[in-house]
Amino acid sequence: MIKNVGIIGSGTMGAGIAQVAAKAGCFVKLYDTKTEALENAKTDLEKIMDRLVEKGKIDSEEKERVQNNIKYVNSLKELKDSDLTIEAIVENLDIKKNVFSTLEKFVSDDCIIASNTSSLSIASIASSLQKPERCIGIHFFNPAPLMKLVEVIPAIQTSEETLNTSVKTIKDWGKTVAVAKDTPGFIVNRVARPFYGEALRIYEEGMASFSEIDSAMKEIGGFRMGPFELMDFIGNDVNYTVTETVFEAFYFDPRYKPSFTQKRFAEAGYLGRKSGKGYYDYSENGELSVRAQSRTSSKENVAAENIFERILVTLINEAADALFWNIASAEDIDNAMTKGVNYPKGLLTWADEKRINWCVSKMDELYDEYHEDRYRCSPLLRKMNRENKTFF
Repeated sequence: MIKNVGIIGSGTMGAGIAQVAAKAGCFVKLYDTKTEALENAKTDLEKIMDRLVEKGKIDSEEKERVQNNIKYVNSLKELKDSDLTIEAIVENLDIKKNVFSTLEKFVSDDCIIASNTSSLSIASIASSLQKPERCIGIHFFNPAPLMKLVEVIPAIQTSEETLNTSVKTIKDWGKTVAVAKDTPGFIVNRVARPFYGEALRIYEEGMASFSEIDSAMKEIGGFRMGPFELMDFIGNDVNYTVTETVFEAFYFDPRYKPSFTQKRFAEAGYLGRKSGKGYYDYSENGELSVRAQSRTSSKENVAAENIFERILVTLINEAADALFWNIASAEDIDNAMTKGVNYPKGLLTWADEKRINWCVSKMDELYDEYHEDRYRCSPLLRKMNRENKTFF
């Protein structure tokens, strides 16, 4: 039974995880080296709790209970009584390994040591420990209190007991768990790459503008945000770095090839909402306006339906390939995309609805046109098409 939880890093993600654990009844110690960061986290939580009370989501007693369950500390030694620690600091492997090896000196042999990394190797992080079998990936999505999905990633060193305890704990905290293999991007950050990459490719070919592509995905596909709106929301620097990291980690597989458009936008400081300018311009009140966009060629606009189908089929192909390589179960892959990034429906469910032979035909059409490995059809889709099978 996990009762005492240590969180390393009091930024938005760390503070959010602390709130989730405290709400579930755990006693939490939120650690940061910077006193100012801890004070900011405490102030922010107070504001969040006050808003929840105002909206009638919780009462004042619940607010007080959650706040009293969190203690703010600036010494790693303070986490010595933890049953579980979750690290949520900068995405730097060397820094994480150093923190983990130091932490292990203070906690008990039974303490689970987890990382909230979104893309780094859990096996590599675990190698920094004397007892690597206690290490696991527990990846929350931002904002942690609101997003239902948590990816749980066992390394090859992770014990069955560590995995089972971690899954049970996260479920007890009210989250939906998707267990993923320790591969680059895990589920969401791998499967979602075509949402951005194919949209950028369509733009770079001069087929449609940012706003036309976004409109197609929202109006036809039912996505809450189009790819360019979402990249502006995430930050073009962050999104480009994730794409580049996944591309390199997969030995430069063309499917994950980054875009020069996004690279140039990041280099120009057009990062999106946080810089006031990205694929769209943003006013101080958050309103967006379409930026003047020069077409890269004189091709006619692609119909909205074609834009949507091209992005959708590459997403489905990526999801199918994740299943083919046993990254996760079909159910977990669909849950990851609906509950982790708010897709309107699971991609494998979508594949069944569109029919598997449609998916294969669409991928083959793209490959025949471009003759790029980027558009190779997943072997699993081909096999299912031959055998007339569905995912569910």
